[in-house]
Amino acid sequence: MTYSILAYDAGSGALGGAAATGSLCVGGWVLRGDSRTGLSASQGAAPSTIWGEDVLLRMKSGDDAASAVAAVTGADRGREWRQLAALDCRGGAACHTGELNTPWRGSLVAPGLVVSGNLLAGPQVLQALCDGYLAANGSLSERLLEALAAAEGAGGDIRGLQSAALLVVSDDAPPLTLRVDWSHDPITALRDLHRRSRMGAYADWLPCVPTRNDPERARS
Repeated sequence: MTYSILAYDAGSGALGGAAATGSLCVGGWVLRGDSRTGLSASQGAAPSTIWGEDVLLRMKSGDDAASAVAAVTGADRGREWRQLAALDCRGGAACHTGELNTPWRGSLVAPGLVVSGNLLAGPQVLQALCDGYLAANGSLSERLLEALAAAEGAGGDIRGLQSAALLVVSDDAPPLTLRVDWSHDPITALRDLHRRSRMGAYADWLPCVPTRNDPERARS
């Protein structure tokens, strides 16, 4: 019911994820992240938010993405109805896709990148998601938005889209968490929300917000 991308930006050390679905509130259901740990995207026919949280705890304790995904998914009797992607803070990536998720379903894993989805128009959706990200220019968040749009253009979720979300975490910046919980055109709405977050009083205020590398930052 969803397609998602998790990516590591080697230049900045930032981690970013984006997702879109033909149902409501994809950001709240799918994406989790911490700049010290990594990112997760938990989705599927019967998605487990617990998986998304537990895989981050595993990576925080030292597991790489592949080991964390295997540990979290292996003991769950409902695992064939679920999908879990993870990206650790070193760029390692992994994904589990249960066989009872609705076709087309699957994932692609590359260095510093994992894309996954189910209830898709076909494998071309994930290829477009990956290629769209790799071909895009700009900030990590802008490249993730381009990837979502490319996947939609390749057929996306077979039901169409209702919600979209973006998450970027970094030790050097406040977290960027943007969600469009319902819209006739959620990717366009997410692009507009992202644009608004980069301008005006909101953007001027962000340099005052503490970060992991500058936890005492405030107004000068």
